[in-house]
Amino acid sequence: MTEQRFERAIKKIDAATAEDPNFIVMAGQKRPLEVVHAERRAEWIGQLVGGSASEALLLAARGQHIRRWEIPRGSYPRNRIGYLKWRTDLKRFHAQKTAEILKEVGYEAETIERVQALILKKGLKQDPEVQALEDALCLVFLERQFSEFAQKEKDKIINIVRKTWEKMSPQGRQFALQLPLDDEDRTIIEKALSHQTNKRRA
Repeated sequence: MTEQRFERAIKKIDAATAEDPNFIVMAGQKRPLEVVHAERRAEWIGQLVGGSASEALLLAARGQHIRRWEIPRGSYPRNRIGYLKWRTDLKRFHAQKTAEILKEVGYEAETIERVQALILKKGLKQDPEVQALEDALCLVFLERQFSEFAQKEKDKIINIVRKTWEKMSPQGRQFALQLPLDDEDRTIIEKALSHQTNKRRA
């Protein structure tokens, strides 16, 4: 990897993400929510893949949710069709915004296309890097957002956990089970996984 170019790209991606109007307080410091999540995704990639993580994967992890707030869920119908359209549009938006930055700092077309493919999750379950990125996304959700989300979506949370689990690799699931969740959240996850196991047996 060309370190200087990579660092410029990360800095520009982070600067764009730092405009997030949503904040989180960590260790007494107020920080943009999506910046914290981007950093944590990159950290999870380090644990999932180790030193073998490609430059494209590291760039994709950082740009996965770039300027996510610009396409709010509330701008789409509150049904499954609206949800799926929102998710599809988001992925395309993130891939395009990241590509613009990579082109600006001098990345070649091949790397840009690879980063976009990762962000678009092309080859999930077949491509190890796409799977690692999906695991990182799920792990950040479980450790950073799950508790609040479970309170808002009490009627749907069991099904959401099951779908999240299905997207993860065995390695990702192992990390998930080791997360320091509170008792209530862990009970929800255990209940969801129990239902999933019983369904398979049936």
